[in-house]
Amino acid sequence: MLSTLRSISQSTNLTLFHLNCSLIAALLGLATYRLFIKDWSDPNHCQALLHTGDWLDGSRHTNWQPTGCMLHTYKPKSVGQCLAGRSVVFIGDSITRVLFYGALRTMDPSVTPDGQSKHSDRTLKIGGIEWRYVWDPFLNSTTWSEIISGNYLSSLPSPTSNSKEDLALKNRPALLVVGSGLWYLGLPSGIDTWKQKVDYLFQITSPRLAHKQARIADEIVLLPVEYPAFEKLNQDRKQRMHPDQVQKMNDYTLKKSNSSPSSPIVIPTVMNLISQQAPSETQDGLHYSNKLSDIQARILFNLHCNDQLLKKFPLDKTCCFQYPPPNWIQIILLLFLLVWAPLGIYINHYPNSPLAVHSHLFPSNDRLNSLAIFGGSIVLIFLSDRTSMFNKEQKQFDRLQFSTLNLLALVAGIWSAVTSEKGDMGLLNREQTDEWKGWMQIAILIYHYLAASQVSGIYNPIRICVASYLFMTGYGHFTYYYLKKDFSFPRILSVLVRLNLLTLVLAYVMDTDYLSYYFSPLVSMWFLIIWATMFIGHQWNDRMVFLLPKLACSVVLIVWFFKADKPLEWVFGFINLVFGTEWNANEWRFRVTLDMFIVYWGMLTSLIYLKVKEHKWLERDHSNRFDQLRKIAIWISALGLVWFFWFEISRPNKLIYNLYHPYISIIPISSFIILRNSTEFLRATNSKFFVFIGQCSLETFIIQFHFWLGADTKGILKVLPFRGHRLLNLIVSTVVFIFVSHQVAQASGTLSSWLCYKPKPSVSASVGPNDGGSSLEEARAKPETSHQQQPHPGSSSVNQHDSYLPLSTNDIDKDVHLSLSDSPRSSQQPSIFLQAIDSLRNLYRSQLPFRALVWLACFWILNLLTPSKVNSHGHILPTH
Repeated sequence: MLSTLRSISQSTNLTLFHLNCSLIAALLGLATYRLFIKDWSDPNHCQALLHTGDWLDGSRHTNWQPTGCMLHTYKPKSVGQCLAGRSVVFIGDSITRVLFYGALRTMDPSVTPDGQSKHSDRTLKIGGIEWRYVWDPFLNSTTWSEIISGNYLSSLPSPTSNSKEDLALKNRPALLVVGSGLWYLGLPSGIDTWKQKVDYLFQITSPRLAHKQARIADEIVLLPVEYPAFEKLNQDRKQRMHPDQVQKMNDYTLKKSNSSPSSPIVIPTVMNLISQQAPSETQDGLHYSNKLSDIQARILFNLHCNDQLLKKFPLDKTCCFQYPPPNWIQIILLLFLLVWAPLGIYINHYPNSPLAVHSHLFPSNDRLNSLAIFGGSIVLIFLSDRTSMFNKEQKQFDRLQFSTLNLLALVAGIWSAVTSEKGDMGLLNREQTDEWKGWMQIAILIYHYLAASQVSGIYNPIRICVASYLFMTGYGHFTYYYLKKDFSFPRILSVLVRLNLLTLVLAYVMDTDYLSYYFSPLVSMWFLIIWATMFIGHQWNDRMVFLLPKLACSVVLIVWFFKADKPLEWVFGFINLVFGTEWNANEWRFRVTLDMFIVYWGMLTSLIYLKVKEHKWLERDHSNRFDQLRKIAIWISALGLVWFFWFEISRPNKLIYNLYHPYISIIPISSFIILRNSTEFLRATNSKFFVFIGQCSLETFIIQFHFWLGADTKGILKVLPFRGHRLLNLIVSTVVFIFVSHQVAQASGTLSSWLCYKPKPSVSASVGPNDGGSSLEEARAKPETSHQQQPHPGSSSVNQHDSYLPLSTNDIDKDVHLSLSDSPRSSQQPSIFLQAIDSLRNLYRSQLPFRALVWLACFWILNLLTPSKVNSHGHILPTH
C-alpha cells in the first residue's frame, strides 16, 4: 500500500513538473511573438512611452504606467549626469511654461514661477545645466530664429579646448521642447499659419539637409496641441478654441511625422492622454496641476536619458531603453549552465556515441539533472530581467488587493493544516519552522509585489518577519553547535555553499552586486559569528559560568564593530580594494544593526529550552506549576502582541519605528512562539501549504529579485503579452515563480552536496565528519542526497537528536575515481607539467580547504576581470 501511494505521488509530481514546464514554454512562445511580431517596430518601448499609458492609482494621478515599460523617477544627480554642461530650451506658450517648471522641480523643488511675469523669458543654471524658457506662442521670436538656424548661443562657460566641435556641442541644446498652437486659434488663417511653422520645422531638421547645416538640438520634442477641458474654459476661450480645430492640428502633426519616419522630431501625444485622463487636475481647463506636469517632465527625461546613462543595476529604466549585451563573463556562464549538463546527460544516455570518450568530464546523471534544472532556471531568470523578452511595469499599492491576497493565503494555510500522528512534535519543530518561514515569506512577497513599504503600518510588521528569520538563524545554529559540537571546516563550507550558491551565480550572471541580495549575505555573516562564538573555548560550552559571559562578550564586540565609525569601513575598504567589489559600509551597517540583538535572543532561547529538556524540569513538575506559568505566559504573550501592534501603528513613520525596532522585536517574536506552542495540539499541527513555501523560502526571496518582480525588484514582471490583465498576470507568474523556486531549492541541495563532497577513504581521502543541518533559515543548508525532511533539533528530546546526513554522499561522482594516473599509461614518463596537473586535481578532490581556496581565487579573478559597466550606446531614436 505504501509503495502504491509513493508511486502515485511520484507520478503526480512528474505530471505537475511537465505541466509547469509546458506553461513556461508557452509563456516564452508568447513573449517571442510579442517581441518579434506584435512589437517588432517598438522593441525598446519608445513609442509606448510617447503614445500610451494609464493611471495605475486612479484619481490620485501620481503613478502613470506606459504600456509594457517602467517610467523611471529621475533625481537631480541622474539628470545632471545626462545633461551636464549642456542647455535645455523650452520655447512656446504657457502650457510649455508649465512643463518647463515641471522639469525644473526635478532639479530643485523650491523653484517656482512666483514673482515672474507670465509672458516673459527665464534662464536658470542648476546642476551645471542651463535651463531656459522662451515665451514665444507664435514661434516668431529672435531666439526661435537663432535656434532653427543653428546659431543659438548658450551662456554656459566655453569648453577649455575651444575646438569647433566642442563649441558647437556647448551651444547646441541637448533637449529642445517646442509648444505652440492654441494661440493661433481664433486668428484669421491661424491654423494655416501654424501649419507653415510646423512645415518649416520638419524641413529644417530633415536628414536630407543634415550635411548643409548643424543640428539644431540633440533631441527635438514638438508638443501636441493640448486638448483643453472645454467645460472648464472661460467664455472667451470657449469661443476661440474648438475641439475639432485642436483635433485637426494634432492630426496634421502626426501626418507630418508619419510621412517623415527618419525625422528627429518626436511628438509625445501621451501629454494629452495624461491630461485627458485627469480632468480634475485643472481649474481653468487649460493649465494642469504640478502633479501632471511633473509626470510629463519625467516622460521627457525618460525619452532623452534612459539610453544615455551608464547601464548598471538596477535596470529600472525600461522605456526607450536598449538592454546592454551580456559581457564575456555572462556569456561563458550562460553557455556553461545551458549546455554542459544537457551534453553530459546525452553522453551518459548514449555511451556508444563518439562523444562518450569525454564521459569522465561529467558527474552522474542525478547531479547533471539538478544542474540542468538549476542552469535552465538561471537562463530563464536572465531572459526575464536582462532582455526585452518580458515586459516590466510599475508597482502599485492597493489596500484591498493587499488584504485579499493575504486573506487568501491564510485560508489556504488553514485549509491545508494537518495534525501529525506522532503527536507532540516539540518546540519549534522542523515542520513548524518551515511553516513559520512559509507564511512570513508569502507576506513579504505580497508586500514587495504591491510596494507596501510606503505604508508604515505594513512595513513595521514585515520588519518583524525579517527579524524572525534571524531569530531562527540564532536558534538553529546554536542548537546544532551546542549538541553536535561539530565545528569542522566541512560543516562551515556546506552551510555557506547552500546559502550562497544561487546568490553568487545570480550576482555574476545578472551583473549585480552580492550584497544587493542582502538576505543570503546577512544570514551567512551571522552563521560565521555564531560559529566563532561557539568555537572559542568550545570544550567549556556546557558550563554556564563560561558560556553566558562568552555570549555577552560576543554581543559587545559585534555592537562595537558595527556601531563604531571606522572598523566596518576599514574591512569593506580592504575587501573592495582586493576583490574589486563596491560594497557600501553604511548600507550594510543599516541592515545589520536593525536586527542586531534578535540573533542572540534566538541563541539564548535555544539554550533555555535545551537546559529545560536536559534537566527534565517539565517532567518533574508534580505541582502543576508549569501549567500555571503556561497560562500566565499565554496571557502575557497575547497582551505583548496587542501592545506591539498598537505601538508600531502609533509611530509617526517607519523611520521613527526603526529606532525602536532592534530593542522591541523580541516581544512579538517571543509572544508568537509561546502562543504557537501553547498546546500539544498546536505543536502537532502544521499547514502543508505554508511548509511547502517555507521549504523554498530562501529561493523565493532571491529569485523574486528578477522573476515575478522585475527590473531588480523595482517593478513587476509581465509574463503575459496583453495590455492590462494585471491580476491574471499575477496568477500565472506566481505559479511559474513558485515552481521555479521549488525546483531550484531541490537542485541547489544536490549541487551543494556535490560541490562539498568528501571522498571516501578508498578514493584517497579520509571520510569527513558527518554534517549537520539546523532546522531553520539554514533549512536544507546541509547537503542532501534526498529530499526527505529530517527531524528538527529541538523536537521531542535532546537525547534523540537528528540523524544528520553525512557530508559525503552515498553515490560519489564517478569522475572522483578518475585521474590522469588512471588512464592507460604509455611507456613514456609523463611530463612534469602533467604530473603537476594530476596532483592539483587530486588535491582539489580530496581537500575541501584547497577546493574552497580555488573557488575564492576564481571569484577574485572574476571580479578583477569583469568588464567595465556598459557604456552608453547612444540614443535609440534618430538624432540627425
